[in-house]
Amino acid sequence: MKRTTHALLLTTLVLPGLGQIYLGRKISGIILILLVNLLLLLSVAIVLKGAAPIISAQVTSGTISPEDILTGLDSVAGYGRALLIAFALLWGYSIVDILKRDDPGPEQN
Repeated sequence: MKRTTHALLLTTLVLPGLGQIYLGRKISGIILILLVNLLLLLSVAIVLKGAAPIISAQVTSGTISPEDILTGLDSVAGYGRALLIAFALLWGYSIVDILKRDDPGPEQN
């Protein structure tokens, strides 16, 4: 039970998939970590897509207001929400995966 608690803490507080690796389920842990990194990379790409018009406006006019930033990012807000939901589902799956496969680990003498 102690190993499961440590794995659960690693997955919930540090990185989804790290608890699976800690429990010895390396393939599922690596897949979860790769998916988390993919979601983060997509998030950066989406923010940059929304910020591109803002950056170009700042280059041409020299000034930009907070309202301009919010307006530019509104165009990609739906993608951001979808990625946030995907990340939450992935995080939840990694927690449920650890709890449903409660692995007591090697027996201690």
